[in-house]
Amino acid sequence: MKNAPVFLLPVTLCLGLALIYVLPSAGDIADSAVKMELPEAKDEWRFQPVPPSEAEIRTLAADTEFAKAVCVRPRPRASFFDTSDPQFDRIDFSIVLSGHDLNNSIHRPERCMPAQGHNILNSRVVAIELENGHTITARRLHSVQSIPTDERRTESMRLNSLTYYFFIGHDRITHDHLARTFIDMRDRLVRGMDQRWAYATTSTWFGDLPWLEHEVTEEDADAKLIEFIRGVAERQIDWERMSS
Repeated sequence: MKNAPVFLLPVTLCLGLALIYVLPSAGDIADSAVKMELPEAKDEWRFQPVPPSEAEIRTLAADTEFAKAVCVRPRPRASFFDTSDPQFDRIDFSIVLSGHDLNNSIHRPERCMPAQGHNILNSRVVAIELENGHTITARRLHSVQSIPTDERRTESMRLNSLTYYFFIGHDRITHDHLARTFIDMRDRLVRGMDQRWAYATTSTWFGDLPWLEHEVTEEDADAKLIEFIRGVAERQIDWERMSS
């Protein structure tokens, strides 16, 4: 019995080397099913493109791609006879598409949100049914964001914020960063495929917002984001690629 480990070592080594000829070799990188070109308008929403921040450009890999917009739509007037200037709903929308160095160009939004002034209070998963028959799950984050109100950044206002995000691969969608990692590992071993991932993020504020006449409830903010996600998910994803 004492000699058994010595005998098993070369056998184990040979079996390990033999797996090289069994496992598929990695092929070309498969593109994400996301569509990076944003519309000028979708339903009642107008899309105003914005560039990535200096921090994003500096932190992420050089071949990372961005599609970002501030999306606005007029709020319903209090009455038909209200002729005051219209007020607007706002949603910040972002798609970040990984480059070839996946580790340096995609991550969980929770990693960078604190640097943007967010204190995350809670997190949960929400299932969103789309009109095309598909269902996606998204990660929902409730945070309080501190936003500087002067150039010296000595004063700030604190706003409640809701953020929804999910990851889009070549033929899979997931809300979970760890699940995305396991999908990558499985696809490399079983399918011989590396793939680019994107993550889509939508966020809005709620509560007593200084620029709006009426308070926005958390329920209203949730409904607005889910309605928005339904519209952009159907447009921005190539659903013919999605696995059943």
